[in-house]
Amino acid sequence: MNAIKPKITAIYGSPRRKGNTAELLQHAVKGAREEGGLVEEIVLRDLKMSPCLEIYGCLKSGRCAIKDDFQTVYDTLLASEGVMLASPIFFYTVSAHTKILMDRCQSLWVKKYWVEKIPAGQREVKRRGLFISVGATKGKKLFDGALLTVRYFFDVLDMDLWKSLLYRQLDFEYDIHKYPQYLTEAHKTGKEFVGALGTLPKRGEPSGAVAENLFPQGNL
Repeated sequence: MNAIKPKITAIYGSPRRKGNTAELLQHAVKGAREEGGLVEEIVLRDLKMSPCLEIYGCLKSGRCAIKDDFQTVYDTLLASEGVMLASPIFFYTVSAHTKILMDRCQSLWVKKYWVEKIPAGQREVKRRGLFISVGATKGKKLFDGALLTVRYFFDVLDMDLWKSLLYRQLDFEYDIHKYPQYLTEAHKTGKEFVGALGTLPKRGEPSGAVAENLFPQGNL
């Protein structure tokens, strides 16, 4: 167990309180806490959070000008070493609740590239992320859109996508109970996540390296 307990934000992005991604994330959270992780859970459906209005009130400081529950989420994300994000698939991407959060983090993009003027293409990894998702179908590209969106979202948080748990043919509530091995895997992954965060630089220390551009020009 790490001497310094890492701070982790667990984000429930499903519109259902007892959906399949919620149960998977709960098991991951349990595993992380067993390894000493300090986990704060955020249920997006319970928050009052406007979509991004693109008024660019964030241009001065990089902080969103809309005063709602996002302000607390903003501070929590930046105080974390790790983020666990869970969302079901809707039309080959994340849920509306999750996308609203991502779009509001446009203020962090502004902070990073316009306010702090970080050179485009440079990444200093300060955090790690775990993405958990389920989809109703068994399509080969079911998660491709969501993974691309998640990678860009994590990038603006100076965070790499450490691991993804992706499960097909789960639609209705409690479908996950047909596959107890998935819940076991989520629990195990939560424990491993804490260990992965232990290899990050300590807060206030430089990482010693700048990662290569995650999205080289021409890949999209």
